[in-house]
Amino acid sequence: MIEYKGKEIIIIGSGMTGLSCIDFFLKKGVNPILIDTRLFPPSIKSIPKGIKCYFGGFHVDHLLKADLIVVSPGISLNNPALQIAANKGIEIVGDVELFCRELNVPIIAITGSNGKSTVTNLIKEMAQTAGYKVVVGGNIGIPVLNLLKIPLQQLYILELSSFQLEITYSLRANVATVLNVSEDHLNRYPLGIDQYRAVKMRIYKNALICVINKDEKLTIPKFSFNQKYISFGINQGDYHLINKNGKFWINSIYHDQIFNTEEMKIIGQHNYINAMSALALAEAIGLPYLSSLSALVSFTGLKHRLQIVCEHNGVKWINDSKATNIKSTESALCSISSEGTLWLLLGGDSKGADFSSLINLIIVKKIKIFCFGKDGDKIADLCPNISIRTKTMQEAIKQISLSVRPNDIVLLSPACASFDQFNNFEHRGNTFIKIVKKIIHY
Repeated sequence: MIEYKGKEIIIIGSGMTGLSCIDFFLKKGVNPILIDTRLFPPSIKSIPKGIKCYFGGFHVDHLLKADLIVVSPGISLNNPALQIAANKGIEIVGDVELFCRELNVPIIAITGSNGKSTVTNLIKEMAQTAGYKVVVGGNIGIPVLNLLKIPLQQLYILELSSFQLEITYSLRANVATVLNVSEDHLNRYPLGIDQYRAVKMRIYKNALICVINKDEKLTIPKFSFNQKYISFGINQGDYHLINKNGKFWINSIYHDQIFNTEEMKIIGQHNYINAMSALALAEAIGLPYLSSLSALVSFTGLKHRLQIVCEHNGVKWINDSKATNIKSTESALCSISSEGTLWLLLGGDSKGADFSSLINLIIVKKIKIFCFGKDGDKIADLCPNISIRTKTMQEAIKQISLSVRPNDIVLLSPACASFDQFNNFEHRGNTFIKIVKKIIHY
């Protein structure tokens, strides 16, 4: 543990993460200073009394007096004010770094462009089924520093975003994985996917066991003789799929028993991959295989991930709001087949992504798309003959509801971030559910 008393500590960002950092330092006997670029942060009433606050900018003069700056993940280190502080040798970290300095207990660390929340919850279910006391935090659930308030657990599972990994240095995971790497957040990484990948790969540093995706070269780290590797993949890896009579089974070099994926409640090849990655993580920490399979069979998936909202008059409405990038939407489209028309809602903040591969898939599958939000025009212009432009998702849903027929599927899988019109992807998904149920009087 590090002693923070007597140090000038500045926290930037007053969201959930920032508030958890304030609470952390107050318990350490330190009164931090809070900075938020917004003049009126939404959480202003939740800030503890006695905390000195500066709103409306970065206030470089205050930053340069700091011994330690703690930034929320959404704030880029490329900000000129933070660059000035970094060049002066001032330490800049995130909440995950503070957490890692406090605990020396088993950690499973999970990152990836897609599927990390599903895998995180699935390995949690597997560990709990095996009798472990386990908690989850990071980019999912509660901020990691709030986990310190819970009595010491046997296992900590951290879902980590690239933004969190940028400002984490002391992570020493027992098991770490990069599930996949695809174009995402390129507005944050001007050097492109190589820069984004390099940040993701930080999760492997000092990890005892690395779980790697054999199908994606971008997830494979430089091999170290000090580390053990367990792999998964569609046709290759320690956990892989085999096709028996048209059915997919999960096979493992560690176990004689194969597992029929039709026993799972979550659908699609991407979820077969999620299942194999979770089984590989379970193998890495020594969970009993049969109990892991039991958890896999009972796992029903997460809200906003190919969530069937309802089926009414032969029309199925599916909420996949968590699809915040192109690869995730492509996975959804490859997992769904429709006897009628597939209506796809796309749009939001594309984060500078290239939509050409997705549009090609949409054309091949003869999908009708409605484009909305900040980059709706950009997406619609790529396929003007099959797209309709609306300002909002709400307008798109109402228009689609007038045209659907039995056997149709309406899919919200936006391939974009939600922050242009919603608080987060949950807000977007819940809005979709609310409107759909109102329209069909469900």
